[in-house]
Amino acid sequence: MKKIRLGRSDVYVSALCLGTDLVGSRIDYTTSCKVLDLFAENGGTFIDTGNFYAAWLPGCHGGESETAIGSWLKERGLRKSMVISTKLGFDYPGCEGGLNAVEIERECEKSLRRLQTDRIDLYHAHRDDPQTPIEETMEAFDRLIRAGKVRAIGASNLPVWRIAEANTVCRLRGWSAYCAVEQRHTYLRPRHGANFGPQIPINEDLKAYCRREGMTLIAYSVLLQGAYTRPDRRIPAQYAGPDASERLDALKAVAAEAGATPNQVIIAWMLQGDPPVLPIVAGSQLEQLAENIAALRIELSGDQIRRLDSAGNPDVKQAWLR
Repeated sequence: MKKIRLGRSDVYVSALCLGTDLVGSRIDYTTSCKVLDLFAENGGTFIDTGNFYAAWLPGCHGGESETAIGSWLKERGLRKSMVISTKLGFDYPGCEGGLNAVEIERECEKSLRRLQTDRIDLYHAHRDDPQTPIEETMEAFDRLIRAGKVRAIGASNLPVWRIAEANTVCRLRGWSAYCAVEQRHTYLRPRHGANFGPQIPINEDLKAYCRREGMTLIAYSVLLQGAYTRPDRRIPAQYAGPDASERLDALKAVAAEAGATPNQVIIAWMLQGDPPVLPIVAGSQLEQLAENIAALRIELSGDQIRRLDSAGNPDVKQAWLR
């Protein structure tokens, strides 16, 4: 599997990232190991988790995903070959949330213990914390990097202006800055005013900023939990915009041309875009994960990417004349 550099850091990851929010909880440990094994056997090295996964499920308290991954890494002896990304910022039992220095230090230590490792390869601020001065947050992250407990830092669910503010502060102070941004992203575009709660979708401003700064874009909720292909899953209402039908038609047409599934085309479209977007894929069933990994063999033509990009776009000339 092709390797991609995270921004300007010294961390290289596989072209696909494995999402593990339900690993060790809704997905039992035995099945979780099979999923992780399949990913690793196919060259996958990038695993995404979070400190509070999956505190939202009944009977879970947070840390279940990290704990399962830590056990799998130890049992398989794969820590050196895997790149582990985890996050902090949300509250869960025993954690108040936020990005103050005390919280960052404490949650880092808890994640290290659960993951049974001495370092976190990519540590994300998982949500904004306007109550904590940005200098306190970024200095705390920098201390972890200098201590060797974290290799690189990223931002997730932060607006682009806050990411730019943080990185400017880091440049002025000589601290390590965010090298990657992980946000919600899929082929369909959110309708105007769509509300995703604390989740923030990738937009054109963020793409432009990451392109200019050399930062890596990472996407979650890429396949909308199977809504593109499963008849029992509806497209979320937040994506029911005026261009949705045209974009779905374009997606189906390109999939037929490429001999691929719509899910595979979405993954290929992200990886081959400008700027490229690294997708987080998951799959509670091995067949689903295998389908996603197979998307790496698909090479879209320039015309196919152009059609996917432009589907549903208003006619610029007609809009200008109006």
